[in-house]
Amino acid sequence: MRHAMRGRKLGRTSSHREALFRNQLQSLVTSERIVTTLPKAKELRPIAEKVITRGKHGGVHDRRWALRWLLDRELVKKLFDDIAPRFAERPGGYLRIVKLGPRQGDGAEMAVLELVEREATAAPAEAPKEPKAKKEPKPKKEAKEKEGKPKKEASPKKEAAPKKPAKPAKSEGGADKSRKGGGQKGATRQKV
Repeated sequence: MRHAMRGRKLGRTSSHREALFRNQLQSLVTSERIVTTLPKAKELRPIAEKVITRGKHGGVHDRRWALRWLLDRELVKKLFDDIAPRFAERPGGYLRIVKLGPRQGDGAEMAVLELVEREATAAPAEAPKEPKAKKEPKPKKEAKEKEGKPKKEASPKKEAAPKKPAKPAKSEGGADKSRKGGGQKGATRQKV
């Protein structure tokens, strides 16, 4: 019996479960939103909230403690410099879980685990996309002009195509050698 045993095992060993939570926590700090199963999200939320609380304190010991879970100095820096200051006035409850319904393949309940205050990072992410879209049409015109020239060069590539059937002919002989007993069966048939 498992009386008074907190936490879900999630069908994993303790080391595998800890590695799973580390990976999910790293993804959460990187993108500030992850889609996972509902039990995993419920187990990850307390860990992530403790890490963010440590980020609010900001000491050297807290950075080292957070590095135990995040395993990357850049992510620790993002946590302490970008994410934790957003929650300076909030005493807790930094994450929300939004249920998505059952997964198509196996019917597992899916959920989104995201930071409560993530709108500030979503707006600057959209702004750089617009200038890139404006710059793309100009290179496409140049690329179309360049595509006309490589089409002339495409005919030598067709000459290289007959060389490809020669390779399977070589591999057929090698395949007979690599098969277990394949050469012996053929040899016994020929002898009989």
